[in-house]
Amino acid sequence: MNPSELARVASAMVTKGRGILAADESGGTIKKRFDSIKLESTEEHRRTYREMLFTAQGAAEFISGVILYDETIRQKTRDGVPFPQYLAKQGMIPGIKVDLGAKPLAGFPGETITEGLDGLRERLIEYRGLGARFAKWRAVIDIAEGIPTPFAIEANAHALARYAALCQENDIVPIVEPEVLMDGGHSIERCQQVTEAVLDCVFGELFEHRVMLEGMVLKPNMVISGKKAANRAKPEVVAEATLRVLKRHVPAAVPGIAFLSGGQSPAEATLHLSLMNQMAPLPWSLTFSYGRALQDTALKAWGGAVANFAAGQKEFARRAKLNALATTGRYAAEMESQAA
Repeated sequence: MNPSELARVASAMVTKGRGILAADESGGTIKKRFDSIKLESTEEHRRTYREMLFTAQGAAEFISGVILYDETIRQKTRDGVPFPQYLAKQGMIPGIKVDLGAKPLAGFPGETITEGLDGLRERLIEYRGLGARFAKWRAVIDIAEGIPTPFAIEANAHALARYAALCQENDIVPIVEPEVLMDGGHSIERCQQVTEAVLDCVFGELFEHRVMLEGMVLKPNMVISGKKAANRAKPEVVAEATLRVLKRHVPAAVPGIAFLSGGQSPAEATLHLSLMNQMAPLPWSLTFSYGRALQDTALKAWGGAVANFAAGQKEFARRAKLNALATTGRYAAEMESQAA
């Protein structure tokens, strides 16, 4: 393990004015996205779509790193340059999703455990050879009647920590992603309670596994009301509650926090991030690691048509720029209606 290299890469991933593009959708997820624009999910369509995002003019200015999927890390640009090589040359750090998805947790109805630890060390060695300098593992915690249970939280935290230790052993920065879902009708207070329990458990396990906090990035949910909640908390309340929880449970040694969007609309996710960054000083850098919230409008603008390739790129760059402004607290809602 090279501690200084891990710390250098982790800091570069969360540098102010830039954020992380999550382009690591699994086969099933990307199919759903393509279904929404009535496009068949073929390998070439997936490659073209990712190339549209990666090669967009201005992308490198606002994107610090890109999380790739196993298929994508092996693909190339039209000019034959492997995606990781292309990204690295542009100054965007290539990363890789390494978990194998959330599966039902036996004996615990409604709860899941993320799989993929078996053979992970060997896969990390291969991915590093392909150019990956960071990785991602997502744990999923749902809120409903009687869940999450303390055991499900503990099991997922333990897996996250094992994954993180294996990454650092191979000089790969782990993105640690414990996602408390915003599905359902729970209040922001309930989300806060669960998020606190999750982060407390996760950092306890990271400490036990001897994970170097300076060489990791946390990718948490925001503390937010459930999508179906009758009275959803206002943006300022979300920003305040999220920071309150993070200050209580995330050590200052962690260089940065890259939020997931978790089903928020693109504008909502950007506004919440900007409001938090206005509440300085903070012990860590606050940035984004968005998938849908960065890609949705670009996907619609492209629509799978060759003629709209540039339009898709322009829309992606616009969204990336707005989120980059949010990392310094300079985003305003009225910017949504302004041209790129």
